[in-house]
Parts: sequence; C-alpha cells; structure tokens
Amino acid sequence: MILTLCFLFVAVVLWLRYRIHTKGLEEVVQKGRKGILFLPNHPGLIDPVILSRILFCKFHPRAVVDEKQIRNTVLKYLHKRLRILPLPDMGIVGRKGAEMVMHQIDACVDALRAGDNLLLYPAGRIYRSRLEKLRGNGGVAHILSKYPDVRIVLVRTRGVWGSTFSRARGYQEGFMKVCSEHIKHLLLNGLFFVPRRDIQVEFVECPADFPRQGTKDEINRWLENFYNTDAPYNTYVPFYWWEQGGTRVIPEPDDINATIDTKNIPAEVRETVFKKLHELTDKKLILDSHTLGTDLGLDSLVVAELQNWIQEEFGVSVGSPDCLRTVGSMLLAAVGQSAQVEPMKPIPPNWFMRKDPTLLSVPDGCKTVTETFLALAKAKPRFALLGDQTAGVITNRKAVLAVMVLSGEIAKIPAERVGIIMPACAAAFLVYMATLFAGKTPVLINWTVGPLNMNHCLKNSECEHILTSKVVIERLAGRGADFSEVEQMFHYLEDIKGKIGILRKLWCVLMSRISWHSLRKAKVSPYAAILFTSGSENRPKTVPLTHDNVISDVRYAMDAMGLRKDDCMIGMLPPFHSFGLLLNFLMPAIANLRVAYHANPMEGAMLARIIAAYKVTMIVGTPTFAAGILRNGTNEQLASVRMLITGAEKCPEPIYKLFWERCPGAYFLEGYGITECSPVVALNRPAHPRPGTMGPVIDCLKMLIADENLKPVPVGTTGMLYLRGPSIFGGYLNYDGPSPFVEIDGEQWYRTGDLVKADAEGMITFMGRLKRFVKIGGEMISLPAIEDTLTQIYRTEENPHPLAVESLGTDDAPDVTLFTTIPLERETVNQQLRDAGFAPIYSIRHVIQLDEIPLLGSGKTDYQTLKKHKQG
Repeated sequence: MILTLCFLFVAVVLWLRYRIHTKGLEEVVQKGRKGILFLPNHPGLIDPVILSRILFCKFHPRAVVDEKQIRNTVLKYLHKRLRILPLPDMGIVGRKGAEMVMHQIDACVDALRAGDNLLLYPAGRIYRSRLEKLRGNGGVAHILSKYPDVRIVLVRTRGVWGSTFSRARGYQEGFMKVCSEHIKHLLLNGLFFVPRRDIQVEFVECPADFPRQGTKDEINRWLENFYNTDAPYNTYVPFYWWEQGGTRVIPEPDDINATIDTKNIPAEVRETVFKKLHELTDKKLILDSHTLGTDLGLDSLVVAELQNWIQEEFGVSVGSPDCLRTVGSMLLAAVGQSAQVEPMKPIPPNWFMRKDPTLLSVPDGCKTVTETFLALAKAKPRFALLGDQTAGVITNRKAVLAVMVLSGEIAKIPAERVGIIMPACAAAFLVYMATLFAGKTPVLINWTVGPLNMNHCLKNSECEHILTSKVVIERLAGRGADFSEVEQMFHYLEDIKGKIGILRKLWCVLMSRISWHSLRKAKVSPYAAILFTSGSENRPKTVPLTHDNVISDVRYAMDAMGLRKDDCMIGMLPPFHSFGLLLNFLMPAIANLRVAYHANPMEGAMLARIIAAYKVTMIVGTPTFAAGILRNGTNEQLASVRMLITGAEKCPEPIYKLFWERCPGAYFLEGYGITECSPVVALNRPAHPRPGTMGPVIDCLKMLIADENLKPVPVGTTGMLYLRGPSIFGGYLNYDGPSPFVEIDGEQWYRTGDLVKADAEGMITFMGRLKRFVKIGGEMISLPAIEDTLTQIYRTEENPHPLAVESLGTDDAPDVTLFTTIPLERETVNQQLRDAGFAPIYSIRHVIQLDEIPLLGSGKTDYQTLKKHKQG
C-alpha cells in the first residue's frame, strides 16, 4: 500500500513537469510479464524514476542501483521495499570492489531465473555527452554468459538530455538538490502552469541480430548504436511560464575527453603506466588520447582496479574511477592530478564579497567557542561562512540550523567524550560544533596512525563513541585504513539523520529564525577539543585544550597574520592535525573567517582549482601539501592568493622560489607550532618576513631559551625552548611520564623539547627536536641537519620525500641510518656531508633502501615506523 501511494505521488509530480509518451509497451505485456531483463539508456538521474513509474503496475521491476544513489536519495528509505539490488560504490570500496560487483551480477542472474524483472543500466552511469557510451562495461555480457536465453527488452528514452537531472551543463548536481529546485519551480508556477518537457520512452523486444553470443565489445557496440540512433541534442525547456525564448537547443558541454596536456609527465611514470596497460589489453599502439573503455576495451571493474593500482604504485590519491577516462587522465592521476578532469560545480554568488581590508578579530567578552560562534552568527546571519563541492555554501544561519538539529541527537550519546573521524569538510565543522553544543568534548581521532596507536589514543582519552560517516569509513577502508577494532564505537551520521523526525526538523527551522535559546543555555564542556601528539617518535600523548587555550591562540595568531575580513582560506588539513583544528573549526567559528574545504590535502591540482573557484586568499599547510598546490596550480589559478603560511616542518628553499613564481607580490610566512600550544607559537609577520626563520613568538606567549641548567643562553645560541602563556595546555591526560612543565624563578614553564636559537629581534630559528639528536664521541649530532643537507641534494619535484635519517641504535651506541627511495652508496653520501662542511663524526653508518618514506597524516616523516627496521 505504501509503495502504491508513493508511486501515485511520483506519477502526479512527474505529470506536472513532463509529458511522457510510451511506445511498444503493450507488445511487451502481451508476451509475458516475468523474467525480463530491461536494458535502458541512461541520459539523466530522472529516467529511472520515469521508467519505474511506467513499469511499476505491470512488471514491478527490481532495479540495480549504485549504493551512492541509495545513500544520497529517498531510496535509502525505500530500497528494501523495492527489493533493489545495490552495486558497490567503486569510488570508495577499494580492492574488494570488483569481487563485490561480480557477486551482485550473479545475484541478478539468480533473480531473473526466479522470474523477477530487472532494470539494469548497461552504461552504469548517466550520459557525459548526448551519446550513450558503454565503454568496456561487461555487466550485460556477464549475465548473458550465465543466462544466454534471458528475455531482453531494450528501452530507449528521449528528451531527458538537457534537463537539470542530466550532465548537459557540464556537471551533475545531486538528485535531491535538483528535486528541491524543481519544487520551487512548481510552486512559483502555481503547480499547473509550469512548462513541460516532452519525454519519449520506447520499448523494443530484443531483435534477432542482437549478438547474444558475442564478445563484450560486440554487445556494447550494438547497444550503443541502438541507443544513439537519432539521439536528440541538448534541449532546454524553460522553468517558468513567463520565460522568454521557449524550448530550444543549446550548445553541448565541453568534451570531457578533450586533449589533456601530458608533456610534463616524467618518463619513468609514463613507462610504468603504459607497461600496465599493455598487460591488460592486446592493443599494440596506445595513445594518450585513447579512452580506457571505448578504445582499450577496459570495463569499469578493471578501471576500478587501475584506480587502486595507481594509489599503491605511485602513492597518490585518485578520487574515483570516473577520474580515469583516458590514458592521459591515467598519467595525470599517477602524478597526483586525477581531480583535474572533474568539472567544478558553480559557486553561488553570495560566497563572493567586496574587498574589505578591515582586520579580522575575535570578539571580546566571549569565554567559549560556542558563545563566540553564536555572537558572530547573530551579527551576520547571512554571511557565507563555509563552502565545499559537496555541501555547497553554508551561511551562519544554516550552520546554526544544522547544529540545532544534530546537537539534540549527539546529546543522547551516553558519554562525556565523543570522537570524530571526518576529513576537512563543511560537515566536519558542523559535527564539531554540534558536539560542543551537545555538552560533549570532541576528541579528534587520527585514522592514519594505524590500529595500535588508534586504540591507544581512544583508551588514553577514555573515548568509547565515535561520530563519523559511512562514506568516510568506506572510502578510508578502501585505501587501507583498518577500523575493525573500533567499528563497534561508530555512530554514523547517516543513521543519526535518519532518526531525526520531520517535526523536529521543522521546529529547528522555526527556532533558527526566531530564537537560539536552546543553544545559548547549552552546558558546554570545559575542553574545546582533545588532540593527540603526532606519535612520530613515541606513542601519541593526549592533549586537552580548553576554550581559553584555543581562543587566545586564534586571537593572537590572527593579529600576527594580519587577516582581513575579506580573506578566504583553503581548508585541507585533517581536523586531527592541530593546524587542521585551528583552520577548519576554530577560525570560522570564532572569527568568521571564510573557509573553502577540500578533503584531500594531497590533491594539489584539485586544490588549485578550488582556490581559483572560491577566490581563496590564504593557503595554510605543511610544506609538503603547499608544494603540491604550487607545482600543480598555474599562476592564473593562484592569482587570488595573497598569503601562504606553512609550518610543522622546515620549508625547503625550492618551495619559497616556486611560491614567488606562482604568486608574485604575496607573503610567504613560515611559522612554528606545537599541539600543546593550541598550536601557533611563532610566526613571521607580513611587514617583516624573514625566510628561514619561524618569526617571533605570538604576543600572548613568553619565551625562554635555556641550557641544561635552565639558564638563559646568549643571543644567537642554541638552547631548549620554554614557553608560558594562556594558549598552553594544562597537562596530558592519563600520562605517567615526566611532567612537561618545569619551574624557573618561581613560574611554571612548558618544556617544548625543541632546540631553537633567536636573534636580537626575537626571530626564532628551529634547530630540531632534542630527541632527534644523538650523542657520539661526547658531541650532540643533529639528525635533522644531516637529513636536510642530503634532502636538498636529492629532492626532486617527482620525489619530494627521497630520504630520512634516523638512529636505530641505543643511546650508548647510536647507529645513524639513511633510509632512501633511491639507490645511494654510504661512501657517496658521507663525502657529500664532508663537502657540505660537516665534521667526520657526522657520518651515515648504514643505508636502507625503501619503496617509499612512510609519512604521517600531517605530512611529517613517520620515524616511529622507520625505527621498527631495527627489529626486522
């Protein structure tokens, strides 16, 4: 009964916008109603709805649907009733994807043999142009190999190409978003006066010349010819009855397989990619312009395997198999530019603002992050605060609404501390704020540290519940992350949203307009966040940061940066990174700094495009991530950038030069931060930047550089850095090691563990971690000094992390070892150290060659992993 009512409602809504004409359906009914494989073309997201409405009463077909569509549309509530057969989202399932797809195809065969009718789209995706392209997909061929006598009915839909449900504009909006736009159109047209689009749906019993026994390519080419016969052009139908121009043909979108510039692809990368393609295809000649599907005959499962192969072979991230369409796009993906082929969604006009050089500041008088957030939102409710390609643009008012809706459900979690596993995105900001308003302490979980350290962090922080998303977990698991030991702790956002009733949502919509009392009276945790140290040298320690800690740090860090009200920042660092917390959550929440998000900091090409689209003025990231943007972006894409701030590791000189080439006239500010200090400690000022230094400490901190006896060292002399001030944490949680604080002249100072020196102007130069020094022959030997010198010799754009230096011996018998991804001789590198002015005591004892240098999620070298080689 419920399904019947749903289909009646759908039929009425479709009638309001479409004139649907069918042909050949009665002939199909006369020949029987069971065990039919319907094979339609797929010009847009709406044609499955149209077909289901046409076929429901007489055939009750089961559809084969991508899990992504089930997750993101109303199907998540109806897919069980409709007995939908889900196909895995190949962009996130990783290595097991091909096996999972074949299992579902076999389930389709079983369903057909049992008499079910099946709706299967041979292309597996909507049109990218006016013509259907099946590429090398093998779903139909596989079904026919198992069930050659299955009854086939071909379906040819006309009239959808050009609608907003298609990609005729060059990009694809989400199904639910387009539906919401059409509801607005219907209402403004008075329901019955909206212009209607003509849709023709033709049903054809499988002709005798259909190659049932043919190869996959023969079947696909036959289907393409059938679908593309007299294919209509891109047709625009007005949305309002008063529009001028009427129904008309408009230009086709740019060809997604247009020529790609691959002249800068390194020869070794090209050779590796072509060798792999020759293994998979019998083609003797392969060109950059060849499509993987149509020209090389690789089906979607093989392309998905290529996605995983590229990620493992080249250590880069490939957003989804759809990024791999041509050989050229494979080559770009292999050097970290896979996202470049994806069209950008347009940015709403309310994102952009006029120039306003007024300095940005944190409001006075607010004691918590939540109080500050509400004060700023009240002052500017329509201010466009957050933007990303998934959530669109979110204003302060929309952010308050989302926090209202989510915080009520998060408050029901029976724990004071709640973990968050989310990448840099607008949704992560909303979850973080909702967690605070729910009275919980957000615990930012680092998923890159491996199961052992992750379990240690959760246990140490007493965190037994984690907020995350099924999509995030599936995507991370597909890339090798192991959550098997913590998955019982997960509270999925998709499930939480499903529990929120329509009345609750409507109430929150109303309250977001008239009263925020429920948020103002929230009893907020004394901690703004719990983070963890990197664990690059030891087990991660648990760092609680109070609201006063983070507000103080943001206030004085922004003063040092000289941020303006019209600034916009790229948010790419993971939130578990202390700088990620500062950028993704705190600066927008307590200063109204606009943030344009992108979840993967390794996708330099896509980040450059985000910067260009959102007119980003400020890049903040580690040198590794910043270098990816500068290498893959063009001067035109980075034209809006006026400032780059980098920290977490020493910035190499080539990155300075590249930045000034890409962004002439902009500021390059190198800084220095520590998780325990919320995190900014020192930063170069725009008025007086000093390359190679970390700048002076921010104004809320006092600094002392001392020797082993806690006595101040002379200016320009290296010593241990000690700090005190409101942004410094109060101590580690559940930690039985030595106190991080020492008493000097009756005052408590935080011992950073970092060796620095400062000049007469207070400009700090970072000399290395004390733990990164070893004592040989009575002298302190700096491992970073050795590493930096050799890195400058061997680093290239293609190999930015060619080596690392670590001691694998004991404190009494250090064993300075060089780890390298390129073949190096011990005698050669030691001579290079002599030539650079190092004494003979600075010598490499052993050389170990690795496939890659292990990195943490922050981009730093993972020395803890390197140390394990002494056990192997």
